[in-house]
Amino acid sequence: MKAVRFHQTGGPEVLRYEDAPQPVPGTGQVRVRVAGSAFNPADGGMRGGFLPIPVTLPHVPGYDVSGTVDALGDGVEGLAVGDAVVGFLPMAADGAAAEYVVAPADALVPAPARIPLADAAGLPSVGLTAWQALFEAGRLEAGQRLLVNGAGGPVGGYAVQLAVRAGAHVIATASPRSTESVRAAGAQEIVDHTTTSLLDAVAEPVDVLLNLAPITAEAFTALAARVRDGGVVVSTTPMVATPGDEARGVRAETIFVHPDADVLRRIVDLVDSGDLRVEIAGRVPLSELPALHARAEAGQVHGKVVVVPTA
Repeated sequence: MKAVRFHQTGGPEVLRYEDAPQPVPGTGQVRVRVAGSAFNPADGGMRGGFLPIPVTLPHVPGYDVSGTVDALGDGVEGLAVGDAVVGFLPMAADGAAAEYVVAPADALVPAPARIPLADAAGLPSVGLTAWQALFEAGRLEAGQRLLVNGAGGPVGGYAVQLAVRAGAHVIATASPRSTESVRAAGAQEIVDHTTTSLLDAVAEPVDVLLNLAPITAEAFTALAARVRDGGVVVSTTPMVATPGDEARGVRAETIFVHPDADVLRRIVDLVDSGDLRVEIAGRVPLSELPALHARAEAGQVHGKVVVVPTA
């Protein structure tokens, strides 16, 4: 089969589009014929050796997958050959930037029928991150005020939609490039962070602050002061410590996405019911994944890009 792999860590140039052995499912696993995988910034961090995830070289990136079940390992129940599935794969294992990938059966759920199967690869990890940030860490409830810093990215788009659906009042930052998308997601207030000070724009306290954007420690601490007593600051940017305020009872939570097939199934159901929109910014052939990594390093990739096997 064809796959993209890196045999050593480094820049995008270490990625090779090459022949690789077709994987064989073990006990509790299935083999998936890949319809799509998704590019995530963490893929670049793993390739560059910056993330502490113990991959075995050569490694196939791509921990989001959609496709059809191609073969079953021993002990697999509830899945059949030909089933359309989507899943968040173990990040240390070989991923879906290939024609086939082996996945734990319990990591896969039925793919949404409302959208193209390849596009469903853009859903798992970012959808789970948004859900876990809002409802597990943030404990967001109807009627609360939520500030999303960095709402224009893939996680932000899902976070805004999920929060609005849950009955929250959403204040979101966006650049001119992403304003219309954030507005379509349902944000009640949008702050153009390229022209307006967020501290000036948020006059009333918020219950939950969700940070999804690069930020300095000083700016983050100042922004956290806009959280009400007893509120929570949630962040997906572990390079900067998430600020809390023990004296005011403000919790600090840093999110590292974790697999949760039950929640992923609920997210898929929202897509199929029309309550959650999946936005795909682009689709590229598998053979062009190294070039996609290079564009990402140059800051030229915006939104969720799906990678489709060439064959």
